[in-house]
Amino acid sequence: MIPERLQPLVSDTAELAERFAAAGHRLYLVGGVVRDAIVDRLGEGRDLDLTTDARPDEIEELVSGWASAVWTTGKRFGTIGAKRGSRIFEITTHRAEAYAPESRKPDVAFSESVEADLSRRDFTVNAMALRLPDMELIDPFDGVADLAAHRLRTPLSPVESFDDDPLRMMRAARFIAGYHLVPDEGLEEAVRSRRSRLEIVSPERIRDELDKLMVVERPGDGLWFLVRTGLADEFLPELPALALEQDPIHRHKDVLAHTIAVVEKTAPDRILRLAALFHDVGKPKTRSFGPGGVSFHHHEVVGARMTRDRMRALRYPTDDVDQVAALVELHLRFHTYRLGWTDRAVRRYVRDAGPLLDRLNQLTRSDCTTRNEAKARALARRMDELERRIEELRAQEELDAIRPDLDGNRVMDVLGIRPGRAVGAALSFLLELRLDEGPLGEEEATSRLLEWWRTAAPAFQDPDTATH
Repeated sequence: MIPERLQPLVSDTAELAERFAAAGHRLYLVGGVVRDAIVDRLGEGRDLDLTTDARPDEIEELVSGWASAVWTTGKRFGTIGAKRGSRIFEITTHRAEAYAPESRKPDVAFSESVEADLSRRDFTVNAMALRLPDMELIDPFDGVADLAAHRLRTPLSPVESFDDDPLRMMRAARFIAGYHLVPDEGLEEAVRSRRSRLEIVSPERIRDELDKLMVVERPGDGLWFLVRTGLADEFLPELPALALEQDPIHRHKDVLAHTIAVVEKTAPDRILRLAALFHDVGKPKTRSFGPGGVSFHHHEVVGARMTRDRMRALRYPTDDVDQVAALVELHLRFHTYRLGWTDRAVRRYVRDAGPLLDRLNQLTRSDCTTRNEAKARALARRMDELERRIEELRAQEELDAIRPDLDGNRVMDVLGIRPGRAVGAALSFLLELRLDEGPLGEEEATSRLLEWWRTAAPAFQDPDTATH
């Protein structure tokens, strides 16, 4: 009898399975959907991966007329994509694939056997299939037993598996963290010995795999695995560099352990988690010792620059780079709040954080990993107070849209000038007033602008500036 939780999969694949069976072909569900069905983690509307003994041309013919859309971008690797209703199906001919020694792309050979196909999968917990339509489990490498034992193994030898696709070494970190698996000793040793093979994997694939690790509920064990095996040195050397040597006199804490703890304290928001990962990367370069102990002056500025460099190397989109680097650069701003903040300082904090304000506040809270409960409570109280101040000012002043009291057109009318540098300088002056004093109103802003212009005008006098 098919378990109730699998019934949606049966319903969504029944017609497709019948089409393949009528043509004399076998069809199987494979990959994550099988693993997650076993551990009862099936989500709604997820894409389905299937494998078959049919060749790509035959797959394309069988889904045409059944699917509402068909795409063939992966056809040379044996994969045809199809959409039916809200479901996406990726159907791949049974295959065995391996990377040539210096290639970034796999060489693909097709197979008649689902067992042969499963043998080329990354880990035993992913090397299972459900035959359609009866949902019989095909588990030649004891993946179910490994899930139950919380064990991570490869179907073939780990060296062979990682040579087939070196990105699997990174993927191991995600499964260790996401499914609470413990890597086999041979698997971990293979990562240590084969880690340099990661150089043939494109930065984009490495980036995508890092992103997937960062959004599992508790990524810590995966991050420790990357550091412990030396794999992080191959694509993110800033991370192991945080394992600063303990200083016997000043006794500063291990920045790596702190960083991983901060990552785990944050919500599984990709940008926020990346900011947590990078927030202290500037510490090794800024560490110094003095009478007061160890210090890391301006590590947030250095760290933001290092963050940009590393994220660009991993081909992150510019918007991602800008957001994460901004969070890294701003992550210490709150700590001056213990000295007392004026309304002006609160406005600047909100203005500088912009749409990242909530993430910045979360990062600031998570950055407190002290075991000193009194210190942690004091920081939480200050953060609560700051957030109350922000809400009070937001209600009064529309903080999220702070702008000068006059716009550019009004500035030109008041000063009698054309578009140019002087307009920008005038708007900057008015914005500073707005941040310092809050809303002034049009009359007061106009008066202050004219007063400023009496001393500032000479610097902008040229034939193109004045209108009369």
